[in-house]
Amino acid sequence: MTSPAPSGAQHELVSGDVRAVVTEVGGGLRELSAAGRHLVRGFPVQVPRPLYRGSVLAPWPNRVGDGRYSFAGTEQQLALTEPDRGNALHGLLCWTPWTLVDRTASTLRLGARIWPQQGWPHLLDVEVDYELTGAGLRWTVVGRNVGGEPAPWASSVHPYLVAGPGRVDDWELELHAAQVLTVDDERLLPTGLADVATTDLDFRSRRSLRGLAVDHAYTGLGSSERVSARVWSADGTGVAMHWSPSQLPWVQVHTADRPDPADDRVGLAVEPMTCPPDALRTGTDLVVLEPGAVHTATWEIEALSR
Repeated sequence: MTSPAPSGAQHELVSGDVRAVVTEVGGGLRELSAAGRHLVRGFPVQVPRPLYRGSVLAPWPNRVGDGRYSFAGTEQQLALTEPDRGNALHGLLCWTPWTLVDRTASTLRLGARIWPQQGWPHLLDVEVDYELTGAGLRWTVVGRNVGGEPAPWASSVHPYLVAGPGRVDDWELELHAAQVLTVDDERLLPTGLADVATTDLDFRSRRSLRGLAVDHAYTGLGSSERVSARVWSADGTGVAMHWSPSQLPWVQVHTADRPDPADDRVGLAVEPMTCPPDALRTGTDLVVLEPGAVHTATWEIEALSR
């Protein structure tokens, strides 16, 4: 008897020369390529998802310090899923099995339910949609409050973008963001909001990532309907992520600095978010879903060339 893959059923999507693989576990993106070129850092089918690669992050992205927050006058204590830093990290769905709702050769819809549990007394239904485009992928997350009381909500996705040959130190980033959250060194929790011009984290003009360790959230994305993070390699290939700042006014950028050389700086995590880190505690840009209410956010990943 053949054992199932650690990430569950594998849903393959194909449209022209664009291909994606989405996993049952976490409802996440395991592979994405265009014309045979990888656009994200994936992982082998025979291993569990490493380091949140391709995860759907809900009902909160990033960190909740101490896993403790207050909502509607009640204190809640989440499980500490980043125990070395004392944080609750990246929501409740990264290792949940998702159910197939609908699919075609190039589109996929999966669904999952967040049941009331320790630190989270709310009932939510979540759907994730994947749709291949001419040069990449459109990725949508929908949260619906199916409980009887208001519920907090926030979302993001966690691809590690791959610009081309090499690793992060071989690539350049362009991101028109005017402000960045400073963080403490030990727990990576926010300490303040700074103008990027006063830091070494300014990517408004395309610049090399070599030697820069980044794990910060940016905002001040302007008023246009569509903003982008573009990552370029030396050979002229690249990858872009696009989103609407009215839906997603924050974006986490992480250079994937890891102690294991096999994982160190192998992709650039770009995570447009509905809220900043620690929003369950601070309330900043946190969505409150009334019973029956729905929230939708969409991301696009696109292959770039000369």
